[in-house]
Amino acid sequence: MIDYTEQHKQRLNYMPWLYYSLKPKHLAWAEPWQAQIQQQLCALETVHIGSNVFIAPSARIFAEPGRDIVIGDNTYIAADTFIHGPVTLGTGVSINHHTCLDGGSAGIVIGDNSRLAPYCHLYAFNHGTDSQRLISEQPVTSKGIVLGRDVWLGSHSGVTDGVNIGDGAVVGMGSIVTKSVNASTKVAGNPARPIGKR
Repeated sequence: MIDYTEQHKQRLNYMPWLYYSLKPKHLAWAEPWQAQIQQQLCALETVHIGSNVFIAPSARIFAEPGRDIVIGDNTYIAADTFIHGPVTLGTGVSINHHTCLDGGSAGIVIGDNSRLAPYCHLYAFNHGTDSQRLISEQPVTSKGIVLGRDVWLGSHSGVTDGVNIGDGAVVGMGSIVTKSVNASTKVAGNPARPIGKR
């Protein structure tokens, strides 16, 4: 008989929401597997992990002292995600594959039940552009990024430093959000502009 365990692990890496509907025979190997991944991560980084969390083993999570990462209950982080603290994820947050979150020095906060589709990029820092200095010598600033509750970022969305996205807002696929977004507002484009209400 073929052992599909490794294939199941790969499936969960890229579709982690399936973890929460596993049958008991799969939970028998999946729960210890996740516990080991999370224990090792907590031993290596300044990470605080809630209950019923899934973290893909190929996710890259870095949290030096003072740049903590907090992961709320019932949250999942899919394959090939990069997270550099400070970052706080609320309860029931989903971070889909190949997403990048860099908290700069001011941090990223994502509210409860928000959804980030694959390949989203949030950078809570910026570089100066003074023409008298090399780009590599420019000062770095950080204001932070805040996503409210029940926010949905479409695939390949980007959010720049200093942006606040209100509760219930929706960002269309491929959009670049450079200004704050009001609650329950749909935005799209580059730069993103309001296109309707939810």
